[in-house]
Amino acid sequence: MATARRQNPVSDCPLTAALAAMGGKWKLIIIYWLAESTRHFAALRKLMPAISQKVLTEQLRELIADDIVRRRQTGPAPAPVRYSLTEYGRSMRPLVENVRRWGRGHIEHFDS
Repeated sequence: MATARRQNPVSDCPLTAALAAMGGKWKLIIIYWLAESTRHFAALRKLMPAISQKVLTEQLRELIADDIVRRRQTGPAPAPVRYSLTEYGRSMRPLVENVRRWGRGHIEHFDS
């Protein structure tokens, strides 16, 4: 099933395009976990216990529409579905790591 590409809210603004693709509370975390390995939906939920099933589904659909995540069914329904980063999605790994590193420094800034 092909997913329609999501529209950039402001077509000529690269920051808006980037934030639409990776913004929100959960997308970078999803990308982080999928960068480590391909995972089933339930495994992602277990890694992020505060996310609801509905929100995880929505975030994955948006990431799929933006060609960042790939969804693969492992057999006929109700076979488990596996999620992984696309080649394009893997290009976000350095960005995720930089945000993570900055976040660690931000925590330490206020802990000192």
